[in-house]
Amino acid sequence: MPISATGSSARSPGTGEHGFTLVELMVVLVILGLASSAVILAVPDPRGRVVDEAERFAARSRAVRDDAIVQARTMSVVIDGAGYSVERRARGRWENAGSGVMRPVAWTSGTGVVAARSRITFDSTGAIADPLTVTLSREGVTARVDFPGSGAVNVLR
Repeated sequence: MPISATGSSARSPGTGEHGFTLVELMVVLVILGLASSAVILAVPDPRGRVVDEAERFAARSRAVRDDAIVQARTMSVVIDGAGYSVERRARGRWENAGSGVMRPVAWTSGTGVVAARSRITFDSTGAIADPLTVTLSREGVTARVDFPGSGAVNVLR
């Protein structure tokens, strides 16, 4: 029985049977197409999920609350359409809180924000005077970050 791969034919050399058949090439192309489709479907959105962004926002807000308690100073998270930043109250006015966890953060592209106010203020005990819920949305998916008066920060799905 002849085999189509070059150099492995059972027939004598010189009979003209060399290379792969069209059916073998088509099978390989179908397999490659299926494999590449599986890879494309398995690759996550590079922007991440909106719930993940809400979790990051909540974690940074908790860090601001903790910092307000440790420093015994009023601190706030300022929210706008582009992102959020952290400010601290000093000498009777709001000042940018600086770098690291307190640096300004931009929302991931395509993320929309709905908040009743643009500032969440934590007092020196970590409490919030005016409770607030911030809603993040992207492509029809929403996640809410709840800031009740107790100072807790919860992500609601």
